Amino acid sequence: MTTTLITGANKGLGFETARRLVAAGHSVLLGSRDAERGRRAAERIGARPIRIDVTDDASVQAAAAAVGDLDVLVNNAGAQWEMTEDGIIGAPGLTADIMRDTFETNVFGPVRVLHAFLPLLRRSAAPVVVNVSSGLASLTSVTTPGHPAHAYPGVAYPASKTALNMVTVQYAKAFPEFRINAVEPGYTSTDLNGNQGHQSVEEGAEIIVRMASIGRDGPTGGFFDANGTLPW
Repeated sequence: MTTTLITGANKGLGFETARRLVAAGHSVLLGSRDAERGRRAAERIGARPIRIDVTDDASVQAAAAAVGDLDVLVNNAGAQWEMTEDGIIGAPGLTADIMRDTFETNVFGPVRVLHAFLPLLRRSAAPVVVNVSSGLASLTSVTTPGHPAHAYPGVAYPASKTALNMVTVQYAKAFPEFRINAVEPGYTSTDLNGNQGHQSVEEGAEIIVRMASIGRDGPTGGFFDANGTLPW
């Protein structure tokens, strides 16, 4: 049985991904910062709860110590600190603290988790890593007038996801026996964006589930959405 860990999985895209992978026969470790929320979410779908705060070294190390085997890692936990009740904080209002907090979750978090779980993944016959990125990470899209990403004013969130894409590429090169990819779920209605997205979590989870289920002959070092390869 394929054992899969999903971070930030007690709600939203992470929960829907967990639900569908359980239905597909995976043994899913449902990661959550809040142990009780994670427990309740895991009970709903037949997953195993595991407390993991990707911003905390001790929490990640404890989670790794509690896991015996691992085949698939989905780095789903994310934060969008530049989105406030008053709107999106763009370049004029950007502070180092906003940038630092965003990178702590969206970049340092996946690296922290990868580092801790690499020994387990390397024992798998077919290790897979899915990094949940964003279409806003694409420099091509953000610099193309008329593209929806071009109009987004924020800095910290897109920059963090662009950095995550580079992490994806470099890890894929370093571990050719893995399948390591970044995915763009699309503008999905979740707490991350104040439920403003135009598509459902069922639609958004499609590419995450697909890339979490690839075999040894699947792609690696790529950036994908539901329709195919995306430009960097």
